[in-house]
Amino acid sequence: MKQGISLFSFSENTDVRWMFEHAKKAGYDGVEPVLSESGYLNPQTPEKDVLAMKRMADDMGLEIPSVGVWSLWQYNLVSDSEKTRQKAFGIVQKQIEAAHLLGAKTILVVPGYVGCNFVEHPEKIRYDIAYERAQDALSRLVPEAKAADVTIGIENVWNRFLLSPLETRRFLDEIGSDYVGMYLDVGNAVYIGYPEQWIEILGHRIKKLHMSDYRFDQAGIGAFVDLFAGDVDFPAVAKAIAGIGYDDYITLEMLPNYKQFPEVSLYADKYAMNKIIEMIHL
Repeated sequence: MKQGISLFSFSENTDVRWMFEHAKKAGYDGVEPVLSESGYLNPQTPEKDVLAMKRMADDMGLEIPSVGVWSLWQYNLVSDSEKTRQKAFGIVQKQIEAAHLLGAKTILVVPGYVGCNFVEHPEKIRYDIAYERAQDALSRLVPEAKAADVTIGIENVWNRFLLSPLETRRFLDEIGSDYVGMYLDVGNAVYIGYPEQWIEILGHRIKKLHMSDYRFDQAGIGAFVDLFAGDVDFPAVAKAIAGIGYDDYITLEMLPNYKQFPEVSLYADKYAMNKIIEMIHL
């Protein structure tokens, strides 16, 4: 099993080489770049620059297992605005293209939101309509994902949508493609349930895992803390990961970023990442 660092742990304008160098120095195997509207990886980034990023990672001995996305909060995949939905669809297409060029096998996709408190102009979408629109969009993306050999991993996020592992399992099974699965964030799961149960119930549908932690006696987005400082039951999570036979990347995500010296989070949480893998292999 390998360890990665998600570049969600840094701002979208941070220097790529600097991030890669710290990931390598801290001892991680891979990095997860994140597509944004205007950062180091964006829909207008020339192919030659994406390939240069891949060469940079290769030269440093780093893999790129996955590609995340910032802008699917700004552009809701299930919006009531057809123009916004089309924009969001195009963003996922660009993720697939970038992942293919970077050699990544998974993209992290926000499957839309019913409601959200932390975007600039939030919408409120009726739940059943969001469900239908999300399935429709993801199903239409399958041929492109298959052609690129890239799996779409929907992430459990604070979107008031797909609120249980049973519903999420049904949602994925109804799409019925090996190219659409789950990108599970264990810290994101604790506000509505138990991440170890999500892992056990979703099983083989899980394509990638984010490691994060959340502390209940704090509040809001700021309650995400370093691994083992929060309320995720990591021994139970590790046991569940081992139980489903998962052997792909576990990737650290520190979001929100450290307010000062965000690179320190990579080093501060490395022992915890090692400990999680140790527990998985017990």
